[in-house]
Formats: sequence, C-alpha cells, structure tokens
Amino acid sequence: MKSFIHEDFLLQSDAAKELYHGHSESQPIIDYHCHLNPEYIARDHSFDNLGQIWLEGDHYKWRAMRTNGIEEKYCTGIDVSDWEKYVKWTETVPFTMRNPLYHWTHLELKRAFGVDKILNPESAKEIYEVCTEMLRTPEFSARGLMKKFDVRVVCTTDDPADSLEHHISLKEEGFDIKVLPTWRPDKAMAVENPLEYRKYIEKLSEASGVTISKFSDLIEALRNRHDYFATVGCKLSDHGIEEFYAETYTQTEIDDIFNKVYGGSDLLKDEVLKFKSAMLYEGAIMDWEKRWTQQFHYGAIRNNNTRLFNKLGPDTGFDSIGDFNTAKAMSRFFDQLDKDDKLAKTIIYNLNPKDNDLIATMIGNFQDGSVAGKIQFGSGWWFLDQKTGMEAQLNSLSNLGLLSRFVGMLTDSRSFLSYPRHEYFRRILCNLIGDDIEKGLLPASEMGFLGKMVEDISYHNAKNFFNF
Repeated sequence: MKSFIHEDFLLQSDAAKELYHGHSESQPIIDYHCHLNPEYIARDHSFDNLGQIWLEGDHYKWRAMRTNGIEEKYCTGIDVSDWEKYVKWTETVPFTMRNPLYHWTHLELKRAFGVDKILNPESAKEIYEVCTEMLRTPEFSARGLMKKFDVRVVCTTDDPADSLEHHISLKEEGFDIKVLPTWRPDKAMAVENPLEYRKYIEKLSEASGVTISKFSDLIEALRNRHDYFATVGCKLSDHGIEEFYAETYTQTEIDDIFNKVYGGSDLLKDEVLKFKSAMLYEGAIMDWEKRWTQQFHYGAIRNNNTRLFNKLGPDTGFDSIGDFNTAKAMSRFFDQLDKDDKLAKTIIYNLNPKDNDLIATMIGNFQDGSVAGKIQFGSGWWFLDQKTGMEAQLNSLSNLGLLSRFVGMLTDSRSFLSYPRHEYFRRILCNLIGDDIEKGLLPASEMGFLGKMVEDISYHNAKNFFNF
C-alpha cells in the first residue's frame, strides 16, 4: 500500500507531477515572515523531545485539542510533562481529518524524521521514541533543521524596542543562513490601553535614547530604532492591524491625542483612528525612505475570550476572522502615499476570504511599472493557509492580477518543523496549474515557461523582490 505522504501527494495530474518534481521541489526556502525565536537560532537550541518541539507555543494545535475536549493543562499547562501533552495531541490527531493540521502533522513526520506511519494513540509511543532520539542529535537542532530544509533566509518578527542581540551575534558569526529582523511597531500604535501604552513608550524611550514627552519625540525615537534595524539587515516591516487607517487629521490634533493618552486618559474612538492613521503613515514614509517592503496583516479579531486571555495572555488560540469594511480606507491610505510619491513595495494579507477579490483588484491600482509586482497580494494567512484558502487566493490573484509575479509562501510559524508548509503550498500551486494544462486551459507546449514560473513563485521572485 502506498504511504499517505507519497511522492505525488496532492498532485492529481501528470502535468502537476512534472511541474512539482521537475521545477518546484528542489527550490530552496525563503521564509520572509515567521515568528521563530532568534535566540534559539543564535544558541542553536536543541529540543528535548517531540512533544516539546511540536506543542510549545502552537496555538493551532491547542485550538484543536480544546475542541476535542482536552483539558487546558495539556495545552498550556506548566505542571504537565511534554509526554503527557503529546499523548493528548495524538488522541486528537485522528479527529483533525480534513483540517490542515492532519496534513501538516504527517508532512512534518515524513520530511523531518522519515516517519511514514499514521499518528494515532496506537503508534504514539513508537513515533515519539524514534523522533525524540533523532531530536537529540546535532542534525535536529534549530540550525540543523533549517539546513535540512535548505532554508536560505529567515525574517523574524521584532518590536522596535528589541535589542536584536541575537541577530547581531549571528551576523558577526557569519552563520550561512541569513536571519534578519522585521520591524513590527504594533505596540507603538496600541493606544487603547493608556497605562500599558505609557509603559511601552518608556521602554521605547530607553531603547532609543530619546526622551519621549510629545508626538514628535515618539517619531524621533521610532526613526532612531528604524535606522538601527537597518544596520542589522532589516528589509521588511510588518503591521498587524484590524483594518486600514486613513482618517484626516491635523498635526495639532495628533499632538493633543498623544498628550492625552500619554497622560493616562482614555481616547475616544475617532481619536484612536486618527492616531493610528498618523502612525501608519509615518511608518510607511520611513519604509519608503529605506526601500524596505511594508507588510500589512489585517482582519483579525484578537483575544476574543476575555477569561482565558486574562489567564493565559495573547497568542494562545483565541483569535478569529473579523469582518471589516476597509476598502475605502485602504485605498485612501495607499493613494496618499502614491500622491506623495512615497509608496514602498507592499504586501497585503487579508484574513477574511471575502476580501480576496478586493485585494486582488486593489493591488492593481498602485502598480507603477517601477518594480514587477510592486504591490503584492500576500499568500493565504493564518486561518487561510490551508488547501482551500491557498487555492482561493491563487485563483483570485490569477484572475485579477499576475500570478507569475507572486512572491509565494511563508510559514508565519513559531516552529522549526513548519518548513513543509512551503512544500504543501508548492504542491497545491503545481496541482492548480497542472489541472489547467490537463483541461486545455493552458498550453502544454508552454511547459518550459510554466516550469520557470513555478520556480520563480517558489523561490526566485522573493529573492529578487526583497533583494536577498
């Protein structure tokens, strides 16, 4: 019997198989957006066991386990062993069929460890022992896994106040995989909680060496840190926003709003929107000046469960897709930058699939011929980085833009085992194009061009777009 993860997994035509095996499969990986811990890479962290590397910080798995009736202590508990958590995960795996976790789990077992068995309670102990023994060898350290999957560039996600000490040590050491920071200034915009915002501003002030008492000081401090990130190799910014902000405002208004929130007072809704609009614009100008690429991840409602947020904190699996009418604000934001001739290369990621065609048409409004694919529709993100979500994103981009100029996949992950997500994407991409060839919708005579196209989407477009 053919193993579940076989060589033609997801490839449903001869053309798809030729595209994947002949062109996409061998391409290296550029992971230009992830949440890996740079300290783990700097000290070449080794993982104690399969339960630890799989379940530490993985809110995708935690959500599935909770849904399957697993107690919270086996997800985020500190008094439960890795083995006990792993056992509860293996009990859940069979119930994840048709969820991408089922595919990812078995892809990771196959590609990282060479394990072909289906994971379930019966196979759990054997798989745990085999994988744990391998994890305790140098080839399966943080760096070892990156090399195993032929990773060439990793861009982590970093706050402006971060020291970037681990990126610096890796750069000075000459580690042969580029590990670059990404500028993520979300906390500098988070004015909804004045007390927490004041604490953050004080932290930013210390990191930048700029005494912050007014809005212009805040921008000076951010610019100071923006310059510092550039010296460490940063080429991208990233913004996690509910929606786009493009309210009209005066400088006097923004100065007053900053003074109000810095002084500890709650802001009115229109004040929050104006402040975020000003901050988003100022950050975009800094990115344009340095020729960085700006990324916008929008559309999530975060921390929906107040009780468990108060107990467990953010990024623990209680976020969902939001429903925001953001097209006009998005258009105004990019249009203002374009009118000022200061629109940087841009990637837009939506979380609500209803916005796929919106984004695919919006990016066409601001292409200017200066760079191929200057404004990008980002790959299926978070709840959409599964087969249906990826296909929908690829189809919208194909129908309304140029798929051939797409910069491709990223992991958006905290795990060193997540690199098979690139393979998952590539197989889906090749199957989609292969299906068109088989149906006569694309010419089989152009297989050479189509092969080069999937090579570019898999690797070369990102390499050239970001100048890596």
